[in-house]
Amino acid sequence: MLCGIYINKTGRYREILWAGTVLLTIGNGLYLFFSVHTPIVEVIVIEVISGIGAGFLFLAPLIALQATVSQEDTATATATYGFIQNLASAFSVVIGGVIFQSQINIRVPELNLPSDIIHNFTMGGAAAHVDKIAMIPDAGQQMLIKDAFAWSLRHMWIFYACISFVAILASLFVKKRVLSTEHVETKTGLMRIDADSDSES
Repeated sequence: MLCGIYINKTGRYREILWAGTVLLTIGNGLYLFFSVHTPIVEVIVIEVISGIGAGFLFLAPLIALQATVSQEDTATATATYGFIQNLASAFSVVIGGVIFQSQINIRVPELNLPSDIIHNFTMGGAAAHVDKIAMIPDAGQQMLIKDAFAWSLRHMWIFYACISFVAILASLFVKKRVLSTEHVETKTGLMRIDADSDSES
């Protein structure tokens, strides 16, 4: 909401793009330091940094896109932006999950734990079986599994931090446009064919 007010008042959107990508990259990078013993206050602070960065990027990229294309292409550009954003979000979740599970499959078998525990977390269901960590009776084994989760998540956040850094580089190429203060009405729909011209053809 604050970004929308800022853009409306100043007409500037590139600064928000830059700040959003930088904060998101910093937040994703700080996730790498999460461990089993990370205090909750530190978790909240890092999530706020990353969340603010993501929040900055909700509106600014769309404004930058709409400021670049012609009035007639605004609807097409907006729809394409929404499609690509949804597609990228879906791929992001899948790729992150694959990275996390592949690292769990590497780390857990090395911990010399009972076979039933290894089976629960290495057969593609580590994220789904996270609640089973609390059911492990041995506190030492619980800590080993938690450490394996933190180690595996760290690799996932490396991937996300790299993608965020690429976003920083991409945002540098966004050109400055002066946002118009005049409302322009855009006609939408299919082109009308007159009945007379249709009968002549």
